[in-house]
Amino acid sequence: MTISSEALNLAARVEKFVREVVVPYEQDPRRDHHGAPTDELVQELRGLAREAGVLTPHIRPDGSHFSQRETAVMLIKSGLSPLGMLACNTNAPDEGNMYLLGHVGSPMLKERFLNKMVEGRARSAFFMTEPAEENGAGADPSMMITKCRKDGNHWVINGKKAFITGAEGAEVGIVMAKSEDPDSMGGACMFVVDLPDPAIRITHVPNTIDSSMPGSHAEVSIENLRVPADQMLGDAGEGFKYAQIRLSPARLSHCMRWLGGCIRAQEIASDYANRRMAFGKTLIDHEGVGFMLAENMIDIKQCELMIDWCAGVLDSGSLGTVESSMTKVAVSEALMRIADKCVQVMGGTGVTDKTIVETMFREVRAFRIYDGPTEVHKWSLAKKIRRDWKHTNA
Repeated sequence: MTISSEALNLAARVEKFVREVVVPYEQDPRRDHHGAPTDELVQELRGLAREAGVLTPHIRPDGSHFSQRETAVMLIKSGLSPLGMLACNTNAPDEGNMYLLGHVGSPMLKERFLNKMVEGRARSAFFMTEPAEENGAGADPSMMITKCRKDGNHWVINGKKAFITGAEGAEVGIVMAKSEDPDSMGGACMFVVDLPDPAIRITHVPNTIDSSMPGSHAEVSIENLRVPADQMLGDAGEGFKYAQIRLSPARLSHCMRWLGGCIRAQEIASDYANRRMAFGKTLIDHEGVGFMLAENMIDIKQCELMIDWCAGVLDSGSLGTVESSMTKVAVSEALMRIADKCVQVMGGTGVTDKTIVETMFREVRAFRIYDGPTEVHKWSLAKKIRRDWKHTNA
């Protein structure tokens, strides 16, 4: 599938907007205690994106989504600034939640919840991960301990969640819980809820290494949350299947956005190396520096190719579970190398907040864990190798 001129033109407009309008906001002091941009700042930027015609660019006005390959060219450009993805409404978890609601949500859920997200008027949160100390669901969703039970025409949910990105300040929540209803055979359910809700209580907002997402990554207690049955997303007991519908594209979207950030970090480090003098010549002319930037160039191209390959698999209709695991590992590890080398090239300046290079180092370090740690994906791939070997040698 080729990338349409419509998508390419939109991507060019997103890049122009991010570079010319968003980048100057990177030093804007409107940040919370953790360094994340405030909702006031996000809404101001989204207003500018709306005026420029680049708000939620990956979803057409009729609600249809561009292909994954087309989405990639837009999301990479939106990631050129850590604020770019927020301004353009392509950020996590909203982008993944919009994708899931668009594919599984009923007309009522789309009208009530999805539309205001697509319009950039509301942030959302995805309540799946649970506290490690409770031995709850993390990289393995089947360990879920949050429960839901049917009560008349409602469902009642109880449990705890952790690392819920953007929960503080979100207006839409997708809550995942394991069903106690016999008809669901112990499967998971997903519910779409209005936030805030007194039954969903934020108990702690930890400081984490990354700081680009409003609302940070909260710990949450859910106590007797009553949800009307028609706010269930899809069918009872099918939540784990819906999670896969969301997670593979969401992993890939992370790769797209952070690749954009690392491309910009490479630009900044390259500019620094071509201007900075040391030992009688510019840094770029020292092989120890020049070779690091050359290696980054290679990693960037490999990331682009992996993303395009995986996007093509998803566009074919496949869930792309294996391919997204491979891409998530390859890209997140490559981006870590890129960000680290950019910091190293810039020396002391690279560890300050004068540029986004230090920010990208922290964000990508977290990305190696979020959406499944590298080791979990490798373990999953190793299991596939084992299955394929047994099938071949049966």
